[in-house]
Amino acid sequence: MSDGVRWKRVLLKLSGEALMGDQDFGIDPKVVERVAAEISEAVNLGAQFGIVVGGGNIFRGVALAAKGGNRVTGDHMGMLATIMNSLTLADALRQRGIQARVLSAVPVPSICESFTQRGAERYMEDGDVILFAGGTGNPFFTTDSGAALRAAEMQCDVFLKGTSVDGVYDADPKLKPDAKRFDTLTPGEVLEKNLKVMDATAIALARDNSIPVVVFSIKTSSALVNVLRGQGLFTVIED
Repeated sequence: MSDGVRWKRVLLKLSGEALMGDQDFGIDPKVVERVAAEISEAVNLGAQFGIVVGGGNIFRGVALAAKGGNRVTGDHMGMLATIMNSLTLADALRQRGIQARVLSAVPVPSICESFTQRGAERYMEDGDVILFAGGTGNPFFTTDSGAALRAAEMQCDVFLKGTSVDGVYDADPKLKPDAKRFDTLTPGEVLEKNLKVMDATAIALARDNSIPVVVFSIKTSSALVNVLRGQGLFTVIED
């Protein structure tokens, strides 16, 4: 525990859709500002942060493939979308006095640094917030899997997944109001019940590296800080 937070080194995964707000596409600056404010507060409590932001608010590779396009090309375009989102959030954090760095698995040296584990480790030890962009750098892997990979590489204490609901349910609570919410689950139960919290590769990576996954609502005010303090509503996935 570090200065009132339950976990010191955190990997936070945000969907690209979380940055849309009420829009149908793109980035809502008000949402970015709110998320940046909560991350800043958590950093000031003593947490070290790595962040992975998806790209679904801009482009989804699987959508192109579903319409007959090339999946590899689509995934490459999705990786670029994650870089755009990461740059946006990094800028919002810097405006709040938080040193934030975008490290990309896809080399774009004129825009941001390329990811290396040793470089990221140095930055995190210095207290910088790292935004891991570009997924894994490979097609056919989701950003959830990329986030789990970075959590393992950086030896994070927890994998926080910010979603639109306050935990894991046995059905979509937006469509089924009586859906059952879980306080705790094991990775095996997630896979056995086929719960759609994240893909199987991400769950297996977290399990194999003994990293608990905590699912919470990023849309709830102050939820991130509360979760780091062990408060509020969330689901913990661990053995």
